Amino acid sequence: MNKPIFATLFFALFSTITGVGIVVPLLPVYAHDMGAAGIYIGLIFGAFSISRTFFLPYFGRLSDRKGRKPFIVVGLMAYTLVSAAFVVTTSVLQLVIIRFLQGIASAMIMPVVQAYVGDITPPGREGFMMGLFNMSLFLGLGLGPVVGGLINDHWSLRATFVCMGVLSLIGFVLCLWLLPPRREEAVVLRRRPPLSWRAIVSDRTVAGLFIFRLAYTAGIGVIWGFLPVLADTELHLSSARIGVLVMLGVLVSGAVQLPMGKLADKVSRTAMVVVGGVLAGAAMLAYQHAYSYEYLFVVSILFGLGGGTAMPALMAMAVTKGQQTAAMGSIISLLTMAHSIGMFVGSVGAGLLMDWFQLRYAFLVGAILMACGTVLFMMFTAGRAANEET
Repeated sequence: MNKPIFATLFFALFSTITGVGIVVPLLPVYAHDMGAAGIYIGLIFGAFSISRTFFLPYFGRLSDRKGRKPFIVVGLMAYTLVSAAFVVTTSVLQLVIIRFLQGIASAMIMPVVQAYVGDITPPGREGFMMGLFNMSLFLGLGLGPVVGGLINDHWSLRATFVCMGVLSLIGFVLCLWLLPPRREEAVVLRRRPPLSWRAIVSDRTVAGLFIFRLAYTAGIGVIWGFLPVLADTELHLSSARIGVLVMLGVLVSGAVQLPMGKLADKVSRTAMVVVGGVLAGAAMLAYQHAYSYEYLFVVSILFGLGGGTAMPALMAMAVTKGQQTAAMGSIISLLTMAHSIGMFVGSVGAGLLMDWFQLRYAFLVGAILMACGTVLFMMFTAGRAANEET
């Protein structure tokens, strides 16, 4: 493992994700203060997901051919400029456009950084490397909203955008200065063309990984969007307790990434993904029967353990497949796309169920999706575990 490159990518992504986490929970307030109706607040978040989903496979594929550093550096600078645009924006329409551009920048950063980590991962240590690197993502997601709330309380909402810009700029400087030139990257030196898109999307293992990631992230979309509503309207919990419940799963999942990543290098990764899916599905089902804060606290830990068990093993399988096909960026971008689609499906689907039936049904459907995703993953990867884990 090239430790300087790994450390640079880790801290660059951590700073960027923390900066985004600082701002995103406060965006609805910012838009509402500008007079945005509910549909426009939805568009502000939807614009990011739409542009990111559309551009993910393009930048992932291009990085397999042209190298990783140019896309990472340009994406981080774009994040910095977007942060400055948030500070000076004066209308809701401008916010929608800025979020659309931010989604494009995100498509240049996340899958390409993860693909770069995959490039420098030694064979047999995929689980450890991805588990360790995923901590940057989970720690940033967990720390960002807390820091954002403190900045907003002590200074102002616009100060949070400045903070996001500074953190993105730090990531930009780190990558520009410390990452080796593009011509020295393993993906460029290999000079082997990546597997065609047609072969990638028809690969059963890739399909299994995609489906499981989508199902798991749909569950996250349900929890983040509607657990606060359930906790507030039916259990009458305080805002502080609701915040703990929403972030608990992320923090638990982040905390177990490293030990589960190590385990994924020693035991069946397929089995770990299945076990994680069962735990996450059981937690989704348990949310439906929530009756107290203590109950939800335990269930949130269970969901975090499910994700923390499954994700390092799943990403290790993706890295192995990427190394075999010379299409690391393409495969990682597909899984990141599954994440975006899953968040959309989970949040929108749960909203419709809440409007048409009752709120608790959203968690039941989330459990069904998780069960289906786990079963389909098993079907698509059956008989291929040995190849994917060596």
